[in-house]
Amino acid sequence: MGYEELFPGMDMKWHANANKRFASPFVDVAHDRIDVDPIILSHAAVACGFTIRDFYEKPELGIHCVGYISQLYDLLPVTHWFYSLPWVRELGLTLQYKDTLPPISTGPIISEPGQVDNIHVPDVDELMKGYTLPEFIRIYEYVQKNLPMTLVPISYGFDLVGAAAELCGVENFIMWTFTEPEAAHKLVKKYTDTSVNGAIGLANRFGMAMLIVGSVLANNDIFSDEAVKEYSANYMKYYVDKAFRGGAGPQLFYHLCGNHQTDYKVFKDTLFWSPFNVIHIGYYGRDPFPSKLLKEEFGNRSTIMGSVDTKLMINPNPKIAYEQAKAQILAGRDSPKGYILGTSCETPPYTIPGNLLALVKAARDYGTYGTW
Repeated sequence: MGYEELFPGMDMKWHANANKRFASPFVDVAHDRIDVDPIILSHAAVACGFTIRDFYEKPELGIHCVGYISQLYDLLPVTHWFYSLPWVRELGLTLQYKDTLPPISTGPIISEPGQVDNIHVPDVDELMKGYTLPEFIRIYEYVQKNLPMTLVPISYGFDLVGAAAELCGVENFIMWTFTEPEAAHKLVKKYTDTSVNGAIGLANRFGMAMLIVGSVLANNDIFSDEAVKEYSANYMKYYVDKAFRGGAGPQLFYHLCGNHQTDYKVFKDTLFWSPFNVIHIGYYGRDPFPSKLLKEEFGNRSTIMGSVDTKLMINPNPKIAYEQAKAQILAGRDSPKGYILGTSCETPPYTIPGNLLALVKAARDYGTYGTW
């Protein structure tokens, strides 16, 4: 039995409406209401009766769960599947599956700055014989066959600094940014070039590849604004430029996870901006990044995605989630290039369904176009 036999068919009436709503910010034709994207990953598997480990070990099942459960919450009409460490296996890391976590590294492969030169950047042909690219192609071929209306091939550069740091150990990497900056730069560039080749490989197969790239380890809890620009924003720009020139894009999602209380300023004038662009920033200190500030800084360049604190999604109090969603929507809903309501990062696997309903209800109550 294939995984597709576990699920009823898609509600096409729902999908048609969700599709028009999803396109609203990018075609400048308001439809229905503000969209909600709580970045569902393994929660979709849990909500369908499977495990967190099932989600990551069985990608076709996982991506079908996301597409199916999006109907329950009236979310986006597209599906996705990812974890935070793509492309590292091709550079030598080993990943280990866990019962309650996404795949994690079993440990760094280098410990001395001089060893960075020994890391080989695989080209597209070599990536086709590796792990990540064949896995992504297999997943999207499954979607193309079984959920074609939800297909958006996505290539994940994801956390260019964080993934590179895994190669030498995060503590080593942070120290190298002070004592061995040349080695730290080489490491990030090698990971970035590998991610670029992966995006080009996916675009070669599907004729396009949406790019998702972020700044996670590089945030204000660890680095200065200058270091975030030097090690993260500059390489994000490099990644998008090279991937676009290789045929990937044009959809683009910037995900700034963690605390970006002051470093958000360095991204504004560094990054490339596509007509099909979304930017999402998780936190401002310990609080969700204010939608008002997000609109002021990025609203003229990109669709913006505001946040409800991820912690609230497992707090048995839907009213608090609703009130925070309401406040964020009211502050961001008139952003010039459109607004999406999200959570500060991936909604937890055991998110309380009533809290997700609270976000969607707030979007209906305060985000319906034509009511403000």
